[in-house]
Amino acid sequence: MSNCVWIISELYYPEDTSTGYVMTKIAEGLSEQYAVGVLCSQPTYAKRGMRAPKHEFHNNVEIFRCRGTTFNKDSLALRLVNLLTISLSIWFTALWRLRRNDCVIVVTNPPSLPFLIAFACWIKGAKCLLLVHDLYPEVLTAAEIVRREGIAMKVIGFCSRMLYRNVAAIIALGRDMEERIRRHAGQSNVPISIIPNWSDLSEIRPLPKELNRLLKDLQLQEKFVVQYCGNMGRTHGLETLFEAARRLRGVPEVHFLFVGSGAKKQWLEDAAKAECLPNVSILSRRPRNDLNDTLNACDVSVISFVKGMAGISVPSRMYNALAAGTPILAIADADSELALVVQEECVGWVVPPEDPDIVVKTVLQARDDRDSLKAMGIRARESAEKKYSFVAIIGSYQELISKLVFKGSNVSSTGSGTVEQQLEV
Repeated sequence: MSNCVWIISELYYPEDTSTGYVMTKIAEGLSEQYAVGVLCSQPTYAKRGMRAPKHEFHNNVEIFRCRGTTFNKDSLALRLVNLLTISLSIWFTALWRLRRNDCVIVVTNPPSLPFLIAFACWIKGAKCLLLVHDLYPEVLTAAEIVRREGIAMKVIGFCSRMLYRNVAAIIALGRDMEERIRRHAGQSNVPISIIPNWSDLSEIRPLPKELNRLLKDLQLQEKFVVQYCGNMGRTHGLETLFEAARRLRGVPEVHFLFVGSGAKKQWLEDAAKAECLPNVSILSRRPRNDLNDTLNACDVSVISFVKGMAGISVPSRMYNALAAGTPILAIADADSELALVVQEECVGWVVPPEDPDIVVKTVLQARDDRDSLKAMGIRARESAEKKYSFVAIIGSYQELISKLVFKGSNVSSTGSGTVEQQLEV
């Protein structure tokens, strides 16, 4: 019997944003070396309402979609119902499908899923690798979902520490996240590897403003555009950027463009309407085939977090901003991976959260120094090509699986055959 690699995530193809896109690419990249199966839910995010096949093959990966509720994720109560039903459904399927010494990569989305999958791996004798996209329970307090000193925080914290100490390996997205995880793991011998997300170098590339369709449609080609593009969730510091836009309403050549969706989208739209700001445009999430135009529709790309998010989450959109060759204004903690990359690569500015005065000053500085802006953009693209290509990142996953999990055991090196065939005794 050959070992198989399983990717377990709520979100997967046809979901093409955030975690869904990342996990899909990881699975397909690993399928070049291993037999890969996926346990996931029906679409619950951007493709919510679409019914995908319960079982299908897509790009050499065998997908098993589990049943569960798909209520509106922007409602916290309904999202909790989704979390529980999807996690339990995937857990039961994992108990049926996993085999001894299989490699399982489970992502921390939804947060209940890793606990159930780690338990399933223990029952079945599989190796569980935890891919940390968001660090729990800290992300819950940053999003103001649970109180920092409350009982829920203590219970979730205890359970999380037990999880971190009882998996085969942990994958962190950045140095700040690794440091926090090590504190949770304590004296355990669980190996922790840093494997960042990647830049989509073939899909995303620098594009001159005069050729940008989105800027042309919005009639912003002559403006200095400051853009926030991505998830507008509870941990993203949209308030700081919006306040900067409000203070710059009298500078007509500077325009703020917000593109995305999430829990704070409605607040943003209401605030912009109340202020009647002529220098703010708000768009819904754009289709993925428009991503290159969208990411290039700016002079400065903003990635903004609330205070205290260092080590809790690493924004994947940072790498595509690098691929687009756009300078980055990071509104983030100074010790975060985002801030470290921006400073080390000299591709932008780091501003502390909740300080719109510095944001205003930085935007005006960028507007007035186009030569530095151009040089930052060139360095950004070079950094993406040299350090954050998909080939390099998927190679890190392959190396980790080979060394820590299979260790020379009977593994399919071609990825040929289905998962069910690989499981035949």
